[in-house]
Amino acid sequence: MAQLEQIGQPRALAGGVDTVLARMRGLAADLPPMDGVAVFNRVYLTVTDTVDRAIDAGPGGGFPDRAAAITLDVRFAERYLAAVDAAAHGLRPPACWRPLLTFRRHPGVRPLQFALSGINAHIGHDLALAVVDTCRTLGCEPECLEDEFDRVGELLVTLEERIREELMPGPDLLQIADPLTHLLGSWSIERARDAAWAAARALWALRGLPPLAAEFTQRLDTSVGLVGRMLLTPLPD
Repeated sequence: MAQLEQIGQPRALAGGVDTVLARMRGLAADLPPMDGVAVFNRVYLTVTDTVDRAIDAGPGGGFPDRAAAITLDVRFAERYLAAVDAAAHGLRPPACWRPLLTFRRHPGVRPLQFALSGINAHIGHDLALAVVDTCRTLGCEPECLEDEFDRVGELLVTLEERIREELMPGPDLLQIADPLTHLLGSWSIERARDAAWAAARALWALRGLPPLAAEFTQRLDTSVGLVGRMLLTPLPD
């Protein structure tokens, strides 16, 4: 799968979840608070910290296979961090991340839009590839990761309302005429998660057909990027 081996391929597991948490905290310290990547990074840092604590809780946290959960979590996070690293070094990140990385300082884009665009890229594209990465690392089938995938998805869905509450611009959001209301209604974490699982299974089924797998991955990347760009439509104050 040539596409999976281009820029954005996660590095070898080293240090587990603590390493990716440290890298995200470093970004939080370095980036201006209103930078679009910083907005998403704060949200994702919260998500990753929540997943880490659930993994540490063992079966009580909903992750019976700790090794599988850690591998999936790290492979997932590394895709986002690799995209940020690529942009920082003047390289071309995956298409799904380009809207956020391009419009990250646009004054007409609201913080909630930055967060949703990043979540769209990370779940819509990165999560599917992270499942494939994890299967290759552990030598297993996607079905072996379904419990871990579902638990991560549950944590993401429970955080969706919290994300919206923290980043909502105010009571005007409740007005039907507010364009942001329409953007919020057009996308959901739960639907993106379900699509990611279907994409992961399709990619795994295509692993013996590299040209088709590469085409599928490219089209997934492009389509997720298009949604991300729409989510970043500049809005009036």
